[in-house]
Amino acid sequence: MIKFGKGVVKYRVQIFVLSLVLLIPAAFGYLHTRVNYDILSYLPEDLESMKGQDILVNQFGTGAFSICVIEGMENQDIASLRNQMEQVDHVKAVVWYDSIADLSIPMNMLPEDLYEVFNNEETDSTLMAVLFDTSMSADETMNAIEQIRSLTTRQCYLSGMSAVVTDIKNLSDQEVPFYVLIAVVLSVIVLSLTMDSAIIPLFFLLSIGMAIVYNLGTNVLRGEISYITQALAAVLQLGVTMDYSIFLWHSYEENQERFPGDKERAMAHAISNTITSVVGSSITTVAGFVALCFMSFTLGLDLGVVMAKGVIFGVICCVTVLPSMILLFDRIVEKTRHRTVIPKMEKLPGWITNHYYIFLVLFVAILVPAVWGYTHTDVYYDLAGTLPDSLESIAANDKLEEEFDMGATHMILVDSSLPAKEVSAMIDEIHEVDGVKTVLGLDGIIGPAIPREMLPDSVTSILENENYKLFLVASEYKVASQEVNDQCDAISGIIKNYDPDGMLIGEAPCTQDLITTTDRDFKVVSAVSIGLIFVIIAVVFQSVSLPVILVAAIYFAIFINMGIPAYTGTTLPFIASIVIGTIQLGSTVDYAILITNKYKKARYQGAEKKEAVTAALQSSIRSVIVSALSFFAATFGVGMYSNIDMISSLCTLMARGAIISMLVVIFILPSFLMVFDGLIRVSSRGFCQKEEMIPTISEHA
Repeated sequence: MIKFGKGVVKYRVQIFVLSLVLLIPAAFGYLHTRVNYDILSYLPEDLESMKGQDILVNQFGTGAFSICVIEGMENQDIASLRNQMEQVDHVKAVVWYDSIADLSIPMNMLPEDLYEVFNNEETDSTLMAVLFDTSMSADETMNAIEQIRSLTTRQCYLSGMSAVVTDIKNLSDQEVPFYVLIAVVLSVIVLSLTMDSAIIPLFFLLSIGMAIVYNLGTNVLRGEISYITQALAAVLQLGVTMDYSIFLWHSYEENQERFPGDKERAMAHAISNTITSVVGSSITTVAGFVALCFMSFTLGLDLGVVMAKGVIFGVICCVTVLPSMILLFDRIVEKTRHRTVIPKMEKLPGWITNHYYIFLVLFVAILVPAVWGYTHTDVYYDLAGTLPDSLESIAANDKLEEEFDMGATHMILVDSSLPAKEVSAMIDEIHEVDGVKTVLGLDGIIGPAIPREMLPDSVTSILENENYKLFLVASEYKVASQEVNDQCDAISGIIKNYDPDGMLIGEAPCTQDLITTTDRDFKVVSAVSIGLIFVIIAVVFQSVSLPVILVAAIYFAIFINMGIPAYTGTTLPFIASIVIGTIQLGSTVDYAILITNKYKKARYQGAEKKEAVTAALQSSIRSVIVSALSFFAATFGVGMYSNIDMISSLCTLMARGAIISMLVVIFILPSFLMVFDGLIRVSSRGFCQKEEMIPTISEHA
C-alpha cells in the first residue's frame, strides 16, 4: 500500500482538482433523484394488500383516496367546491350527495345508516370522498392534494394517507437541509475542541462532504430513494466515516515523528497505514448495512445500499482527497495548531487493566436487565400518529375521529359474479364485526328510493366493473392498533368464506402486513449482520475466538441502548428495532477492531498480556473518544431538532449508542482481552512471536 500512498502524494493537485470536477455530475444526479415518502410502498409486491392496490389502479383507475371533512358550509357551496375539486388534475372523482341525487331532493332520502355516517348535525359537518387516478404517494397525487388545499378554507379538512404523505414530504423537505447544517456545526465544534488544529476539522468535513455528494448523486442510478434514507444518509455517513479521517490524521502525526521534516513521506506512510487499518473496520461496517438488504421490506434495501455506498466513498475520499488537501494547505494547518481539551489520559488505561474485574462484574450485573429491556421495548407502526398536530392531515384525521368516530377505512374487492344474496349475507356478517361502523357498496349508497339507472356512470364505475365489486368499510379503530388488526383478520376471514380470491385492502391491512413482515425481517437482519461480521472478523484476525468476543462486547452496548426505552416508557418506531442494532454494530465495531489490532501487534512483538492491552488502549483511546463524540454530535442535534419522530428517534438512538459503545469498548473490551488472552492466543494466528509455542490455554491464562 505504500506505493499507493506515494502515488496520492505525488498527484495530490490532480486528485484535488478531479474531486472538485466530479461534484458537478454528482450534484446533477442528486437533484434528479426522486424521493419516495410512502413507507408502505416498500412492502413486498406479492402481498394481497399490495396486489389489491394494483387492481384498484388497473381495473378501477383509482389509486389513492381521501375523505374531506367540511364544516359549516351551505349545500350549494359544497356542491360548487366539489365541482372545483374535480377539475384538479388526477382527481378522478369527488363523491358527495349531489353526485347521487339533485340537491332539490332532501338528503334524508338516503338510507339512514348512510346519512348518519356521512353527516353530523351537531357539528354541522359532512364528508366528501375524493378519489385520485394515481397511487397514494405519486408525485401527481401529492400535487393534487396541494391544489385541493388551495381551493378550500379552514372549514375543510383533507384526511387520508395521501394527505399525510404530502405533509411528510413538505416537512421533510423543509427540515433536511437543517439536519446537515446541525450535524456539520456540532461536529466542527467537537472536532475543534478535540483535535490539535483548528482548520483540520474543516478539511475532514470537506472530504466527507464530497463523499456524501458522490453517494447521493449516484442514487440517480436507483431512480428513487426513501425520504428516511435521504434524511439520514448525510448525517449517518458523516458520523460513520469520520473515524477514518481521524485515524489518518493521527497516523500522519505519528509518522511525522518517524520522518521529521519529510511530510510527504509521512503522509504516504499514513495513507498506507490507514488503508491497512480501516479495511477490516470498513468491511464490517459495509457488511452491517448489506445485512439490511436481506429485508423483504425493501426500505432496508434502500437504506442498506445507499449507506454501504457511502462507507465506500468515505474510505476512498479519506485516503485520496483528504491527504491531498492536508498537504496542499499545510501552512494553514500548522498555523492553526492548538492544545486539545482532551487530556492524554496516560494513567487511565493502566487503571482499567489493573481493575478489569470491576468491569466484568458490571458487565454481568447490567447484562440481564439490558437484555430484558431489549426484548420488552415497545414499537409503533402508526406512520401518522407521531407527526406534529399542527399538520393539516393530522388535524383532518382528528376531525374525522372526533366528529364521525371514524379511524381506518378499508376496501373490499370481490368477484363481480358473486350472487346478490351472498353479497348481502357477507355484508351483514361484516356489519357484526366489532368496530365496523358501516359497509358501503353500490346498493347501500343508492338505497331503495333511488333507481340504479339514475346514477351517472362516473359513480357506478367507482364501485363496480365487469370483474370486481368494490365495498368501503368504515372502522371506528385507528390504523396499527391491535383492535383494527383483529378486525382486519375477522373481515378477511368472512370475505374468504364467500370468495376465496376476495381481498381486504387499505392502509390498515397494509400496516398489518408491515407488522408481520418487519417482525420476520428483524430476525433475518440480526442473524445476517452477526454472521457477516463474525466471518469478517474471523478472516481479518485469523481467529475463532475474537469474533465472539468483539460481537459480544458490541451487542452488550446494543442491548443497553435498545433496552433503555423499556425503562423510560418510550415507544420506538418499528424501523428502529431493525436498523439501529445493525448500524450500531457496523459503525462502532470499528473502535473494537482498532484496539484489538494494536493489542495483537503488541502481543506479537513480545509484550505481556497486561502490557499489550494497556498499550493498545493507550494508543487508541483518544481516537475512539473523538470518533464517538463526533458521531454523537452529528446525530444528537438532528434528533433534538426533527419533528418527524421516525427521524428523531433514529438519530437519538444512534447518538446514545455511540456513547454507550465508546464506554463499552474502553472499559469492557479490555477486560475481555485480559480474561480471554490465553484463549485468544491459542485460537488465533499472529498473537505470538514465531519462535514462541503455546501448548495449552492454562499455561498462559
